[in-house]
Parts: sequence; structure tokens; C-alpha cells
Amino acid sequence: MTATIDTPIEQAEQTEQTEQAQQAEQVRQAYGAPVVNGPLPGPRSAELLDRQAGRESNSRSYPRKLPMAIRRAKGSYVEDLDGNVFLDFLSGAGVLSLGHNHPEPLAAAHRQLDEFVHGLDFPTPVKDEFTELTIGMLPEPMRERTRIHFCGPTGANAVEAALKLCKTATGREEVVTFQGGFHGATLAALSVTGLVEQKEPVRGRMPGVHFFPYSNCHNCPLGLTRDSCQVNCAAFLEKALTDVNGGLTLPAAVLMELVQGEGGVIPAEAEFVRRVREVTRRLGIPLIVDEVQSGCGRTGTWFAFEQYGIEPDVVCASKALSGMGLPASVILYDEKLDVWQPGAHSGTFRGNQPAFAAGVATLKVVRRERVLENVRARADQLMVHLQDLRTISPYVADVRGLGLMTGVELTDPETGLPAGALARRVQWEAVSRGLIIELGGRDDCVVRMLPPLNCSAREIDQAGRIIRESLIAALAALALPAEAALAVEAALPAEAALAVEAALPAEAALAAGTARPAGAA
Repeated sequence: MTATIDTPIEQAEQTEQTEQAQQAEQVRQAYGAPVVNGPLPGPRSAELLDRQAGRESNSRSYPRKLPMAIRRAKGSYVEDLDGNVFLDFLSGAGVLSLGHNHPEPLAAAHRQLDEFVHGLDFPTPVKDEFTELTIGMLPEPMRERTRIHFCGPTGANAVEAALKLCKTATGREEVVTFQGGFHGATLAALSVTGLVEQKEPVRGRMPGVHFFPYSNCHNCPLGLTRDSCQVNCAAFLEKALTDVNGGLTLPAAVLMELVQGEGGVIPAEAEFVRRVREVTRRLGIPLIVDEVQSGCGRTGTWFAFEQYGIEPDVVCASKALSGMGLPASVILYDEKLDVWQPGAHSGTFRGNQPAFAAGVATLKVVRRERVLENVRARADQLMVHLQDLRTISPYVADVRGLGLMTGVELTDPETGLPAGALARRVQWEAVSRGLIIELGGRDDCVVRMLPPLNCSAREIDQAGRIIRESLIAALAALALPAEAALAVEAALPAEAALAVEAALPAEAALAAGTARPAGAA
């Protein structure tokens, strides 16, 4: 047998990877658990929040419901200026796939900063490697026919580019999208977004947008039940697209999320997605899938569409492309659509070289450390915790998700109306105990979690315990029924019982009042 001798370069690379892995473990151990030392915000955070309120836009949102000024962060944890430590299950709205300041993408970005930073759309070695790896994450049948376009570095710009591409390629004007979807806050992206509250103040939105029912089987937009509906939401779209007297001309594109994130963490039914793909392919309508939040491993596969057995014409990706928060945005599309002219969609910051370097390093970590396997395992573990919430109160109406994109919907069991006030109180109780979570869905009634993809089993258990305590405390604070609340609350440590009585900060008080898609083989 011939012995394999590593070259000096290979040995150096292996040494560097070992050192970075050790650093990653040190980062994970830097904070053992969330710790909140007193009422929020603490005095130093309150000072910066006041300064922010006096100078920044009224549109700011996160600090209103998560009142903290952040000092630093490592791994899955964030520390504020007052020394409070929070378990971050928001992850920069899904951006930080490897948590805060993972040593490998961080080191790659540092090296790139010393070489070349701003590249417009010129080719560079690191951009070429990023392109190769990104296209290589697609299912094999798609790779050879896929083109990549680098957009202005936001998910909304990727959506804008996709719409522009499809309108140019087809010569058509209208766009079909779905109720409950969220695609961004720029003008065209907002126009194809379902959230009326954000759209209503803005006049002159993009015309020709048609909203169709999405396969939300928990709260069917057609008022049907899953056992008897025959996926009528898909049939409705099929009929509208083929009815010669239906009033809808053939659209330039159909745009959809496989998991509606901001809409309340709603994974589409597999049969619905397959039928949408079938009718769009049959009629020659480009299908755009918005994977800005669900992509880059969030659902347990690199892209969520892989779990539905379809091949879309255009894929929008952005948030987690760099893995560490450096902005990047792309669309991946079938080369048959590549008919637009040079400069048709440009962007000054589309050549963010440190983001490409970090993205390359992140992809290597994902493959080497089997991060997608961790996503699936931790998702199953988290679902056990969340399903257990059903035993606490009838207000827990649904628990759902795909991978580490999970949500708990809270509704009034008597009226069926969204329990947004309860969800907001749960969020407040959670952050008071050191867990950062998000809200979404109708009236923000869905408690959402987007943890780092490399989070640990211990961190999932920490989050599960805090969510349970927070729901019990929120029910008690709002005097709502809790079947198991008294028994569980009696078992809480004294500190937790006292924390239940914490008052909401002024702004929050005003606001308050797994695994696979269903039907997948």
C-alpha cells in the first residue's frame, strides 16, 4: 500500500481548519446560557435606545419590541450593554446561518479586506469560486443550464431582478403571486407582497399583480378542510390561467415562497406546489421561487424547493449567502431567460468581495461539518418542545415549520381570531428570560424561530424551556385559560416566578393589547 503524504499547503490548510474548529467551539462555550440581570431595557441600553428614538427613522422596528442595545455577539448568543446575554433565535432575520462571528467566514472576510473589496461586476478569483460553489448547490439537472446574476445586495432587489428578467424574456406584463406572501419593501417587491398594512400608505404601486390563495391548510383561504378540498387552491389557479373568459392574460411570471416566512411560517402543501409547477410549465410561464429566507440550508436542504420535487425557472437568494451578515444577493435562472441587454439590471454594490469570501468559507463549513444534517436533527428536537405547548392552552392552535424555520400560531379558541396580543406578550416574556424570537402572520399571532443552523441540542433545550415558561407567564398576565399553567408554574424556580410579573416597557405595552412539507414523498 502506498502511503499518502500531504503537501505543505494541504498540511497548512488542515492545521488552519483544525484551529478554526477549535475557535468555533470556544465561541460556543463563551456563553453557557442566557442571563438577564434585571428589567429590560437596562440603563445603558435605555440611554442608546433614547438616542436612537431621537434621531432615527420612525420606521425602525426591532428595538421597539426587543429593547436592547447590543455590545457584542458570539455563536448563538448576543450580549447587550448592560451585560445581559440572550440566546438569539432570530439570527439577523435568518441571515446568520452559522451564528454570530463564526471564525471561518470571519477570517475569510478579513483576508479579502486586505486584497480587494469592491468589484462591481468584474470577475475575481473569489467571486468565481463563490459562483462555482453556489451553482453546485443546485440539484444536478439544473446546474448546466443555470445562469447567475448578482443583484444589489438585498433580497428585495433579487425579487425585483427576477420580475424584470421574466417580463423582459416573455414580453408580458402581469404577475401572479399569493396571499400571505412577503417579498420585500421596495416598490415592485412591495407590490407583490400580501401585507396590506405596509402597502396601503404607498400610492402608485406596480400594476398588473394578481393575488391567489396559498395552500394554508390550517386556515384555508377557501374555507375548506384538507381531507375534502382536493387542493382547490391549486385548481383555482389552474382554472384562472386557462379560462379564456377568466379575465387574466398569460402572466410574465408566477412568484411564490415554498415556506411563507413573514406570513406565519406556512410550508406549502407538496401537491399544491407540484400542480403550480405543472401548469406554469405547460403554459410557458416562468416560475420564480423566493428563497431569500428559506434558502441556504434553512429548511434542511440547501433550497426548500428540493423537498418538493420541482425545478423552478428562477431562484431568488440573499439573506444567508455570506453566512455571517455581509450583504449579497443573486438570482439563479434558466439560461433560456437570459435575453436582457448589458446593464439591464445593475447595482453599485453587487460585487461585495468580502461577502463572496465569507460565502465560500460558509459553504465549506456546511459541507465539512454536515450542517444540513444538524438542521434536520435540531428541527425534530425543537418540534418536540413546541408540540408540547399544545398541552398548556387551547390558544396554541398550530405548530408548524420546515427545518429550522418554525412557528407557533396562537388564536382565540372560541372565535378563531388571531391572538396577536398573546403572541406579543409571549415575545416579551421570552426576551425577559433571555430568548430572542420574532413574530409573524396575521396580526403577528405566530411566534417564530430562526436559530443558527449549527445550533446545539443544549441551545434547543434552553429555548424550548424558555418558550414554555413564557407562554405560561403570558397566559397568566392576560388572564387567559391555561390547562397546565398552574402545575408547571408551581415548579418554576422563584426567580422565574418573579420574572413573570415583570412589566412591559412603554412601547411594548402599547403594542401588546418538521421536517418535510405536507404530502411530500
